[in-house]
Amino acid sequence: MKVNAKSNPNATRKAGAKPGAKVSNMAKPKGKKVNKAWLHEHINDPYVKLAQKDGYRARAAYKLKEIDETLGLIKPGDCVVDLGSTPGAWSQYVRRKLSPTGAAAGALNGRIIGLDMLPMEPIEGVVFIQGDFREPEVLQKLEQALATEKGPIKVDLVISDMAPNLSGIESADSARIAHLVELAVEFAKNQMKPEGTLVAKLFHGSGYDPLVKLFRASFKVVKPMKPKASRSNSSETFLVGIGLKTGADPGK
Repeated sequence: MKVNAKSNPNATRKAGAKPGAKVSNMAKPKGKKVNKAWLHEHINDPYVKLAQKDGYRARAAYKLKEIDETLGLIKPGDCVVDLGSTPGAWSQYVRRKLSPTGAAAGALNGRIIGLDMLPMEPIEGVVFIQGDFREPEVLQKLEQALATEKGPIKVDLVISDMAPNLSGIESADSARIAHLVELAVEFAKNQMKPEGTLVAKLFHGSGYDPLVKLFRASFKVVKPMKPKASRSNSSETFLVGIGLKTGADPGK
């Protein structure tokens, strides 16, 4: 998901730097020579080629795939919410995983809801809600999507690929990254089953340790992961929080 800076000044995408490095070093490539190098790397990326072959909208699908296969997160009948779902690669992967035959269409054993401030092309079986999930009307739509005859259900798995656009100012970028992760944690606390799981993207940098502390205060089990599909020169990493702690104060 790319968070629109104009529509949400507090959360603007893609970020990260290795410890001690400035976040601006990870900004989108500038200059023709750099752009050519980036484009060459992208075109020849094995995961880009694999995504094209497998019909995924982005190489990011393989990041979630590795996390899921390592930890066994997605199970038949699960209800999954994809925060920052656009362009839809993560929802595509979940949709296939919840299919009895692993298909991209047809029967679905479970429920998938994607939320994003940006539009997303439809995916069969995925309920997409466009808007800011902090807004009452968006939460109302989410409740409707979670409704059953017995009442609204709680979510088994929340996945968040949200990340801000870079400003080039480390302190500001770190704050924006932290803000999105904090939103994902808060969403999980409100919408997830006690035994549920949150997968959230973040970046190594000055704000990394406080976010790990937040996860440890919020979840019984915390696992950091760096999937192979995540480029080696990227400071991108993922935190997996399993099992909500009850009565925990994230500030401690």
